[in-house]
Amino acid sequence: MAPTTGKVICAGLGPGDPDLMSLRAARAIGEARHVAYFRKAGRAGQARRIVEGMLNPSATEYPMEYPVTTELPFDSPDYTQALAHFYDDWADRLATLAATDDILVLCEGDPFFYGSFMHLHSRLQGRVPVEVIPGITGMTGCWNATGTPITWGDDVLTVLMGTLPEEDLVRHMEQADALVVMKTGRNLPRVRRALERTGRLDTAWLVERGTMPGQRVARLSEVQDHDCPYFAIVLVHGHGRRPEIAE
Repeated sequence: MAPTTGKVICAGLGPGDPDLMSLRAARAIGEARHVAYFRKAGRAGQARRIVEGMLNPSATEYPMEYPVTTELPFDSPDYTQALAHFYDDWADRLATLAATDDILVLCEGDPFFYGSFMHLHSRLQGRVPVEVIPGITGMTGCWNATGTPITWGDDVLTVLMGTLPEEDLVRHMEQADALVVMKTGRNLPRVRRALERTGRLDTAWLVERGTMPGQRVARLSEVQDHDCPYFAIVLVHGHGRRPEIAE
């Protein structure tokens, strides 16, 4: 590792409500002189919205704008190549900045739980010091929004991506007690079909923008397929072993 005087710090911001981020993350945000965050081109970015009013007024911001989002199939070679170049480029930029100063990267949820930062983390190894501040996951905020425990006793919790083929979704759903399905959005019709095939649609919930302004909690069976934004998670609660309530 080349000599540096700074490091890359990634702060997990939690599920969306600024009050749910850690004190450590809040301190890092207020002290940072250089702040980077992911966003779609032309958008403010969810991570940046979460920290509104928390940044040092003199901080320099570095929006990391994705080259593609939904324009190409996520499993196509062009999509993979575009994102690889994007992460390579920003890893180089962050390493250059960290040669002389700390730079903070904002990440919704927890950085090591399906976070985009993991792709930068792997590229920065051996180049600059990297520190990761954990955060509450988005799914944690969502299942708390339902007011019902997601798991009981020996329940097995399975986390799935809505991008999986329908047959894979069905296979995993059949084996799990409790379910979390992320990356729903335009994948909702496939997720709904898989839940219906496994007899779990009637117990499924859709939580939109959990812990954030505009939060919505609804039975999935009552939501139309087109009525599902990016920041939405599907939940099926477990019903495992638990002590009986005393009379």
